[in-house]
Amino acid sequence: MQRNIRANLIWLGIMVGGFVLIDGLEFTGIINSFIENALVAVGINIILATGLNLIIGFAGQFSLGHAGFMAIGAYATGIITQQIASPVGFWLSIAAGVVVAIIAAIIIGVPTLRLRGDYLAIATMGASEIIRVVINNLKITNGPAGIFNIPQFATWPVIYIVMCVTTIATANFIHSRAGRAIMSVREDDIAAEAMGINTTKWKLAAFVFGAATAAIGGSMHASYLQTIAPGDFGIMNSIALLIIVVLGGSGSLTG
Repeated sequence: MQRNIRANLIWLGIMVGGFVLIDGLEFTGIINSFIENALVAVGINIILATGLNLIIGFAGQFSLGHAGFMAIGAYATGIITQQIASPVGFWLSIAAGVVVAIIAAIIIGVPTLRLRGDYLAIATMGASEIIRVVINNLKITNGPAGIFNIPQFATWPVIYIVMCVTTIATANFIHSRAGRAIMSVREDDIAAEAMGINTTKWKLAAFVFGAATAAIGGSMHASYLQTIAPGDFGIMNSIALLIIVVLGGSGSLTG
C-alpha cells in the first residue's frame, strides 16, 4: 500500500510538472496552435492506448474492437452536448458513454473472451464493425453524415488532466489484487484456474475497464475536434492503437 502511494505521488508530481512546463511554453509562445493540436492528439491516444494495453499487454487478450468503444463515447458526447451545451452536459455525456461502453463490453465479452488468439481478434473486430454499422444507420447519430458543431469543452488542460487520471487509475488497477489475478491469467490460464482464479471473470474485468477508457478517449476526441462520423472509427483506427501498444511495449505503461 505504501509503495503504491509513493509511486502515485511521484507520478503525480511528474504530471503536475509536465502541466506547468507545457503551460509555460504555451504562455511564452513557444508552443503554437499546431504543436498544441499534436499534444492533444498524443494525450487522447495515451488514454486509448493504456486501456488497450491493459487488455492486450496485461490480460493477454488480442482485441481489435477498441475503435467501437471509442465510437460509443464519441457519439454519446456528440449527442448529449448538443442538447445540453454546458460543462455539466459534457461530463454527463462522458459518464453516459462509459456506462453504454461497459454494457456493450459485457455483451461482447461474455461470449467472445472464451476464444483465444486470432479467433478472439476476429470476433472483437467483428463486434467493433457491428457498432460502427449500427451508428451508421441510426437517425439519432445522423447516419453516415455524422455530427457537426459539437461544443468544445475538451481543451488541452482538460484532456491532460483526464489523461493523467486514467493513467493513474489504470496503473493502480494493474498493481491491485485484481491486476495480479489478470496477469496470472495471461501467464497461464490453466494454472490460474487450478489455483481458484475465475479466469473468465478477470478477462472480462480487463476488457470492460479497457472499454471504459476507450469511451473516455472517444468523448475527448469528439469534443475537441467538434466533428465525428462513423468512418472515423473503422478497423484502421483499432490497428493504429494496436501499433501504439506494440511499439511502446506490450505490458508497459511507461512505454
